[in-house]
Order: sequence, then C-alpha cells, then structure tokens
Amino acid sequence: MDNAVAIANPNVLPANAGFGARLAALPTKSRIGLGLGVAALIAVLAALTLWSSQGDYKVLYANLSDKDGGAIIAQLSQLNVPYRYTEGGGAILVPASQVHDLRLKLASAGLPKGSVVGFELMDGAKFGQTQFQERLTFQRGLEGELTRSITAMPSVQNARVHLALPNQNGFFREQQKPSASVMLTLYPGRTLDRSQVAGIVHLVSSSVPEMNPKAVSVLDQTGALLSGPQEGNNGAGLDAQQLQYVNQIEASYTKRILDILEPVVGRDNLRAQVTAELDFSQTEATSEEFKPNQGPNAQATVRSMQSSEQSGSQAGGATGIPGATSNQPPVAATAPVTGASSPLQAAQAGGQSNSSRSAVTNYEVDKTVKVTRNATGTVKRLNAAVVVNHITKTDAKGKTTTTPLTAGELENLNSLVRESIGFKQDRGDSVKIINAPFKVEAAPKDETPIWKQPATVDLLRAAVVPAALALVALVVIFTLIRPALKAALQPPAPEPREALAVVDDKESLPEEPEMLRIESPKVSAHLASARTFAKENPSAVANIVRGWVNGDTLKA
Repeated sequence: MDNAVAIANPNVLPANAGFGARLAALPTKSRIGLGLGVAALIAVLAALTLWSSQGDYKVLYANLSDKDGGAIIAQLSQLNVPYRYTEGGGAILVPASQVHDLRLKLASAGLPKGSVVGFELMDGAKFGQTQFQERLTFQRGLEGELTRSITAMPSVQNARVHLALPNQNGFFREQQKPSASVMLTLYPGRTLDRSQVAGIVHLVSSSVPEMNPKAVSVLDQTGALLSGPQEGNNGAGLDAQQLQYVNQIEASYTKRILDILEPVVGRDNLRAQVTAELDFSQTEATSEEFKPNQGPNAQATVRSMQSSEQSGSQAGGATGIPGATSNQPPVAATAPVTGASSPLQAAQAGGQSNSSRSAVTNYEVDKTVKVTRNATGTVKRLNAAVVVNHITKTDAKGKTTTTPLTAGELENLNSLVRESIGFKQDRGDSVKIINAPFKVEAAPKDETPIWKQPATVDLLRAAVVPAALALVALVVIFTLIRPALKAALQPPAPEPREALAVVDDKESLPEEPEMLRIESPKVSAHLASARTFAKENPSAVANIVRGWVNGDTLKA
C-alpha cells in the first residue's frame, strides 16, 4: 500500500494574489499602524499646504484711524480671516491671496469710512431737519470734498479744511464774505512751492461762491503760513520758494565744479561745496531829465504860439475953461497940425484911443523818463570750497603710495574752478582749493553670531514650521507606512512541494527533474557518506523521513 505525505503552509498566499489581498493578510497591528500613518501623513500635508498659502501676508490698509481699524478688525473676525499688525499698528496685514477679495467685501460694507466724509452726508438726510442742520450738513460735505481733493496731491499726507460761510440775509450791504482756512500735514522731507500753494488757494476759493482768494489761509503742520503775502516778508527771512531757489543755484554751481574736475582727479577723489549769497530785495526808481536841443544844427521847436491885440477909442466930453469960449463949437483949422499937439488942441479934439498887443511862444525841451526795477534773486557773492585727495599710485609689485599735488597742479585746478563758476573779483567771490588725504574708514564688522542675525532669525522662523512638518512626515513614513508596505509588497514564498515516499522497499523515490538542485559550496565527507547511504538503502531513508514527519523518535 502506497502512502503519500503532503507538506504545505496555509499562511502563504499564491503568487497571483493582489495588493488588497496582501494587505488583508497582514497582521492586525500592521494594518492599524498603516492606517494611522496614512492619516497622519495626510494631516501633515494639509497643514503644510495651509501654512504655505497663508505664509505670505500683504498690506490690506495702512494709516488708518483707530475707529476704522477697530471696525475692520471686527469685520475680519466675522469673516474668519487671519490678520496681523505691523510694528506700531500702522497697517493691517492679511494673506496675500485674499487682499483684493477682502477690499471688495469691506468696501461693500462701507469700510474704511475714514475721518473725511463728503457729499454722501446728503444721502442720509432725515425728514424734518431744520434749515440750519441742512446748511451745516452741506458745509461738512463741502469741507470733506475739498479735503479729499487736497490730499490727492503727492506731497500732502493729510489736510483739514475749515469754511466760514456766513448766513445770508436780505440786506446786501450787511452781507459778509466767506473765508476759509486749510491745515496741511506734509510728508517728511517734502515741501510745496508757491505755485502749488496758489493752486490750493484757488481750488478752495473757486469751490465757494463769492469767496476772494485773499480770504483763504494755508498753513502747514508747523503752523507756518504758506499763503501769506510775499511783500509782507520785509526782508526778515527767506520763504520756502526763495530757499529752494538758493539751493538750486548752489547745486548748479557745485555740479559745474564736479563735472570739470572729476575727469582730472577721479570721482571719489573730490569734494566740493558752493555757498551763494543772493539778493531778493525789490527796488524801483523813476528819473526825469530835461535837456536843451543839442548839436550844430539844433533849432528850437515851437510847441505853441499865442498872440493878442486890443485897440479902442472914447468920445471926448466938455473940456476947457468954463465960459463962453468953451461953450462955442470948434472952428475949422486954417493950417495943418504938425508935431505934437498942445494940450489945448488935444483937449479940443474931443476923444481918446487905447491899444494893447501881447505874444506868447512855447518851445519844446528834451525830456527823458526812466523807470528802473531791479531783478530779484541776483547773485551778490559766491564762495567755493574744494577738497582734492592725494594722488594714489600703484607700482608693478602692487604697492600703493599716495603723493600730494604740486603747487602748479593746484593752481591749474583753481583756474578751472574760477572759470566754471564765473569768478568775479569786484563782486567779492572767493575760491579755496585744499589738497589733503582722504580718510578711508573701514567698514564695521558685524560681530553678531550668525544664529543671532536678523536675517538668520527670520529664515529660521520661516523654515521652522515646514521643517517640523517634514520631520513628522518622515517619521510617519519610516515608522508606520514603510514597514507595512514592505511586508505587503514582498513577493510570496514558493509553495512547498509534496514529498511522496513509498513505503515499499522495492521501489525507490521518484526524482523530479524540475526541482532545483542546490549544490553545497564545498565537499563534505559526512554529506558524501549520507548520499551514498541514501542511494544504497532507500527504504531505510524513507523510514527515517517518515518518522520525522510523524514526530516519532528515531529507533536504533
């Protein structure tokens, strides 16, 4: 009777088993660890994604008032939007990807309201308001609109406009004219020139009916009056426009010196400074000169001539000695009257005659009228100071030496400077050139350790969260996920073949040609003896193997 013994392992999966079957065949502890590892890895990736999307913050609004800042923060809290403050609370930062969306949402909610309101005040007019309230609301709206227009200028940081609009009445002579005051807060380092101030004045005066530009006052944050009359300066000091003009003149002369000397001595071997004294006084003179006609053929020119003549006669009355002779009529003359008539004859003539003649002649005289107005901002004096570095020479061996300039070289540079600035001796100009070695200061070394430097600290702060998340992900992968996947992806062990043993001593065990024969790495005497014994006594070897399988002890 033939007895066959089959050796098989029930835990070994077939070679064509799928990945799911292999995972299901894993121990319970490995499957739980794999699930926890996958969940932890997903959580780490989600945290890293959220941190990277919210890591870049940008400015939402800056330079907000406390009231607007509080309202915006409350709105952001309702929207569940993370926010930050800059140092000092000057700006509100939000994630960069949400800046534009949040601005639109806050604008729809009317934020930021700002401390300046315009004509939108008229939109919320209440029913039953008095005329005074309506006029006051209009004034507030007009002030707000003017403030918005003025703050649109690049040099103006903030502005306040105060309008004085008197109440109009029926008496035209008693009506007061409106006036305005503008308070400006300029950005640090910026100024307004005269034309810009005049533009603000005309903007305000043109926005209010019947307002005179002279009734508008403009002040800066220091309290200085910018729109005051220029003639009221009285030479007490220079205004902003005059100071700017002086700086431009000095910068122009300094640039001339640098442009003409830099090609000679080098860009870094020259320092120059020019001080200009300008005359801003305004003078006006009028003169008249009267001169007679001059020259060899000069003739007096008659400008006007006037002549008059008068003549008249008067009849004579009774004259002579009273008596008969005087009462008789005169008789005719018997001889011509020659020479002077005697008083008696004149008296007998019986009349008087009067005559007068006058002539006035006016001649032209040369007259010259001169009106002289001096220009403002004329140069009264120039002072130029120039410092030139020593000449630096490097020899073939790389050794650097410095040598001072000679007297001739300094004189040549002095001549160039004088010609470039238009030097005038009678004006009192002065030019001074000094040759001195420049002091080279070594850059201060930063002895702060690298781990305490601000750049390093910021880098560590920015990288600590991603590094920690990456470390957690690596730990999860190598401790939980990798062992389980390795066990699941390991190729299955080959199935054990059935060892058939025939108990009959007459038949030997069949040899399977497909079985892989593994030779020992070296020849052993015991192994050779066992092989020889198995070949000579196959039945005894079969009994021994059968005893091993059944668990029987080997009998001698």
